[in-house]
Amino acid sequence: MPDTDLYNTDKLAPLADCHLCPKECGVNRLRGETGFCGAGLEIRAARAALHQWEEPCISGTRGSGTVFFSGCNLRCEFCQNAPISRGRAGEVITTERLIDIFFELRDQGAHNINLVTPTHYIPQIMVALRIARDRGLKLPVICNSGGYENVEALRLWEGLVDIYLPDMKFFSAAVSKKLCGAPDYFEKASAALTEMFRQTGTPAFDSDGMITKGTIVRHLMLPGYLFDTRKILDYLTRTYGNDIYISLMNQYTPPSPSRKNAPDHPLSPDHYDAMVDFLVDRGQENAYVQEPGTDSESFIPPFDLHGIM
Repeated sequence: MPDTDLYNTDKLAPLADCHLCPKECGVNRLRGETGFCGAGLEIRAARAALHQWEEPCISGTRGSGTVFFSGCNLRCEFCQNAPISRGRAGEVITTERLIDIFFELRDQGAHNINLVTPTHYIPQIMVALRIARDRGLKLPVICNSGGYENVEALRLWEGLVDIYLPDMKFFSAAVSKKLCGAPDYFEKASAALTEMFRQTGTPAFDSDGMITKGTIVRHLMLPGYLFDTRKILDYLTRTYGNDIYISLMNQYTPPSPSRKNAPDHPLSPDHYDAMVDFLVDRGQENAYVQEPGTDSESFIPPFDLHGIM
């Protein structure tokens, strides 16, 4: 059944003519219409659990309290989370259930609340976060996204999100068009990052080394696209330097079944090492790098409704 409480708040007004992301579909989700991401009025989620495989300052010793939302505004050819980004994995939950999930994750020991691909549910999640905070939730909140964001929508998060964890996937318009159908990806992602940094400023950490505010930008290196990676790292180090963290990832896993435009082999270790050296040469001290062996489906969580129902 629809969550009737959602109909009683003006916070859901953006859903009547949805322009939350750069796709700007303009559908009326209050009436059940859906756009590119597949989301209507109701929240759909596929997993809520402690996640150990985020950056060390996010997962810590107890895990990050991740909530994986269904749907996506990109649907990259190589997506590791295809069951929720391209498929229909997940179940509808009410705002009240989402609030309960936040507290359940807290009680399990989560260092933070980690909202994974939340963009298309911003108004609904805002309602849940405000109520949860009124009820005593004090954990830092992370917005974990593909980076393809509208600045106007990001401003809705201000005061509710403490940490941004966006991807910076592509530099070239030709590459982003080929791999996710969004030739304006870098234009939108770079503008979004400017807004994220404005909201969070330079990173801050607690006494245990856990991040409490700031921005960490992830870049997953893709086999055959070393030039694109170099351009992205050049942009990030020139523009932000050590005022952000860069997470350089080598965990590309060829999708199964394979897709036409996705690389069909793992990343070359030599190419990865070359980009690590590039960061060192640019004086980037605030960076995370990965050890070999992360290109495995064992690092992909099961979207089995754990913690959702």
